[in-house]
Amino acid sequence: MVQRKQYMEKLIKLKDKKIIKALTGIRRCGKSTLLLMFCDYLKECGVEDNQIILLNFEDLANEPLLEYRKLDEYLTKRLHPDKMTYVFLDEIQNVQDFQKAVDSLFTKDNVDVYITGSNTQMISGELAALLSGRYMEISMLPLSFAEYFEMVGGDKRDAFNQYYRNGGFPYAAVIEDEDIRREYLAGIYNAVLLKHIVARRRINDIALLESVIKFLFDNIGNTVSSKKIADSLTSYGRGTTSITVDNYVEALIGAFVLYRAYRYDVKGKLYLKSLEKYYLVDVGLRRMLLGDKNIDIDHVLENIVYLELLRRGYIVSIGKVGEKEIDFIAVTGGDKLYYQVAASILDPATFEREIAPLKKVSDYYPKFILSMDELPMSEDGIKQVNIIDFLLEK
Repeated sequence: MVQRKQYMEKLIKLKDKKIIKALTGIRRCGKSTLLLMFCDYLKECGVEDNQIILLNFEDLANEPLLEYRKLDEYLTKRLHPDKMTYVFLDEIQNVQDFQKAVDSLFTKDNVDVYITGSNTQMISGELAALLSGRYMEISMLPLSFAEYFEMVGGDKRDAFNQYYRNGGFPYAAVIEDEDIRREYLAGIYNAVLLKHIVARRRINDIALLESVIKFLFDNIGNTVSSKKIADSLTSYGRGTTSITVDNYVEALIGAFVLYRAYRYDVKGKLYLKSLEKYYLVDVGLRRMLLGDKNIDIDHVLENIVYLELLRRGYIVSIGKVGEKEIDFIAVTGGDKLYYQVAASILDPATFEREIAPLKKVSDYYPKFILSMDELPMSEDGIKQVNIIDFLLEK
């Protein structure tokens, strides 16, 4: 079992702190497994079994607790009278008015609360208002390439080729049969589509929703707008409006399927309100849905790099420099990094196309071109770095 060190370290730092730990992310990205690993860590630290309460609300055995009063009563009876009790509530959004039970727990002494959910509704609206300043969200993604490589081993290039094709869902990484892996990913997709989007958002036109999804999956890394999507679908006989498309896009973001990257005008130093880009939570879902035809290698690599930058804690935007574009501006604290991503820059025309926007930036923050090329190249302080090496950086 791969150790999700990045997330474990966060949980360990927050252990015993009077703050609710809200772990969020798409289904099957590893949230439940992380809780189990953290429970093992607690036991290694001397925490006794009767100090740990772990409930998964997708387990039918816990169905009687899906009403918040019954859940509160159940938990209160099992709190340790003298020592810290660690309470783990997995997929808590399945409990009606769960925020009331969570708030009740928070008011008690010697209780350390951890909750997980697969939908942003868990930390929005009433919960955010009720627990303002009392919870911390830990956003979880499927396996990074470094974690994937730790799991599968072997040659790093072969491992990356698998990762590029199959994505980073933890269980998918250990499935060797192609058909079974595809069925597994399809199961995740359908569960998210039907349970977390259609049911929660009360969407009636599932066929239209799937058309929007396929358009977005096919256009990762391209600047798009709701109007552009609506016009494109209408031209193919799927008449819709930009308002409907916008609602569907927000639902996909809310279910952690999509991530939105806004454009940033480098010279004007402001965010632009139109033509953002979208990236997928996992490139394996794209291949499962669209197959291997017309794969845009550059944009799939972009998607992988974008997610890696999020994992490293950066706020990521798309850079606009005049009429040119920088793939990613990554900012955290006082640090800023610029990245271009390409499959290869060995062709002189491609090299010039990729490096030109970076040359137009006048500040002195580091600038990189990430590509699959093995030979290091640099010009005017702008360095080329192999993508695999970048992903394996410590």
